[in-house]
Order: sequence, then C-alpha cells, then structure tokens
Amino acid sequence: MKEAYQGSCLCAAVSYLLLTPPKAVSHCHCSQCRKGHGAAFASYGSVPRSMLRILRGATSIKTYASSPRVMREFCVECGSTLFWSRSEGEFADWVSIALGTLDTPFLPKKQQHLHVDSAAPWYGPCSSAPQNH
Repeated sequence: MKEAYQGSCLCAAVSYLLLTPPKAVSHCHCSQCRKGHGAAFASYGSVPRSMLRILRGATSIKTYASSPRVMREFCVECGSTLFWSRSEGEFADWVSIALGTLDTPFLPKKQQHLHVDSAAPWYGPCSSAPQNH
C-alpha cells in the first residue's frame, strides 16, 4: 500500500481507512456545511468511494439527505460529521471526507475556499482568502 490515511469519529465508534490521499481539498462556507459542522466552514477532501474502507462501526453511520442529490454521513453515537457524497451525476462515485476526522497527518498540495459569499458574517478572514464559487 503506497499511502494510507486513518480516521475516526470523536468517540472512535467509527474508524476508516483511505487508500489514497484526499484530493480536491476545500473549505466550504455554504450554510449547510456550516450547520453540519457547527463551525465557520467545513474542510473536506475527496477520494473515489472504492478507496474508502470502513474498519469499524459501519452500523453507527447514519445517512442524511441534505438535498435531493447530496447525502451526508455522521456517527450516531457522537454526532461527528464524517462524509458527504452526491447520490447521482458527476462525481457520484467519489466521497468527501471531513478532514478534521483524519488521525493520520495530511498536508494538501493545494486547497481552496468555496462559497465565501455565504460565509458567516462573524467570520472575518474570508475577505482575504482565495475565493472560488
């Protein structure tokens, strides 16, 4: 195995393994991501779904359809946000990993802030962050 990254939820009921480094690292400021994370933005990296292995706690993962095409997954024990994915269309075979759940150190080669026009008014640094919509 070339590079592998382990992760888990807050209570460790769920643990997973990524068989490849996360790609398309982004920090999303949309209202759904803010609410799902309870923070100014959500940080995600994506991998092909075939590169994600649930090591423990698959039955503790709950799926929530936050919109008609987006599924969000979290731990039912502690509430940790774990993944989101599209249920159809382009990139439906990829899954985005909540980077805060990684236990293995990870440094992205590049990253971007998304939907900064929706940023929380109390979060100031968005005015200087690189922007992509």
